[in-house]
Amino acid sequence: MAQRIARPIHIVVAWLFVAGLLVQVFLAGMGVFSGPSSFIAHRDTGYLLTLVPVILLVTALVGRFGRWQAIAAAAMVGQFILQSILVLQRDSVPAIAALHPVNGFLILLIAVWLARDAWRRWQADRGQSSAGSIVPEATVG
Repeated sequence: MAQRIARPIHIVVAWLFVAGLLVQVFLAGMGVFSGPSSFIAHRDTGYLLTLVPVILLVTALVGRFGRWQAIAAAAMVGQFILQSILVLQRDSVPAIAALHPVNGFLILLIAVWLARDAWRRWQADRGQSSAGSIVPEATVG
């Protein structure tokens, strides 16, 4: 029962996360071109998005999406922690802080993979379950 509920939640959350990450890139661009005060929305959205990989990790495990889904979600949890650490380095080691956008794009890449893989697995599982329920027509002899 829990697996059946977790699977569609996982897929929806994964794709919403991808959309949220794209918004995050836009907000970073607004911060660059509109001034430092615009980075507040980027920062706050980033903190909000930090919770999503944790949700994806739980739904991947409960939904039994496989080891790689759980590893990808756990990796993104770590990457979000790293994002905050990288920003803190901007004054002391700017070259390290400059890895913040690179890590952000890696998060986006993993998130897209996770969402696509989850969708494919769900579709494949649905195809197998519906294929098993097809009742062959009786032949009239």
